[in-house]
Amino acid sequence: LGPSGCGKTTLLHLLGALDTADGGTLRVADTQLAPVDTRRVLHYRRSVVSVIFQFYNLLPTLTARENIELVLEPLGLHTRERAQRADEMLTRVGLQSSADQYPSQLSGGQQQRVAIARALAKRPQLVLADEPTGSLDRQNSRQILSLMRQINAEQGTTFLIVTHEPELAASATHVLRMEDGRLLDHPGTAPRPSDSRRDDV
Repeated sequence: LGPSGCGKTTLLHLLGALDTADGGTLRVADTQLAPVDTRRVLHYRRSVVSVIFQFYNLLPTLTARENIELVLEPLGLHTRERAQRADEMLTRVGLQSSADQYPSQLSGGQQQRVAIARALAKRPQLVLADEPTGSLDRQNSRQILSLMRQINAEQGTTFLIVTHEPELAASATHVLRMEDGRLLDHPGTAPRPSDSRRDDV
């Protein structure tokens, strides 16, 4: 949590190896991201981390299913297994009937759910999510939040989420606050927002 411009998205980009740190040392999941170890960073991007972008980043010439299958190709999965995983994740985000539609045929909320399905399909250890429910209505937001909690419980996946939504923040095990590029709270000690109840989620 933190005000616009405080560095939340920059932090996600560094942790996702989308940007490179100017200095210092950065390690995530036993992978050195700064200074850069190119070979290990490639493995990290392919197998360890997934990113849910605020603005979807779906390829317009691919269907919803194909957008998900694309991120599974580097894992060496058989074509049939890629399709099965894509269909499974589309079902879990409530879009099984939209598998063959292109992004231009989907609403903003539907595109965001495809982007979430794509990030989860490769079963990463870490998911970095930048406003993952920002384009969703309340019902779909709760569905996605429930899915994230379920995958966390089933697979041990860690979710690091940037959000302005108190309800989403209230469901987290840790809440961290940022200001001017710095974390204000130590992980594990930050209190949850008091204006939202966990059992409402």
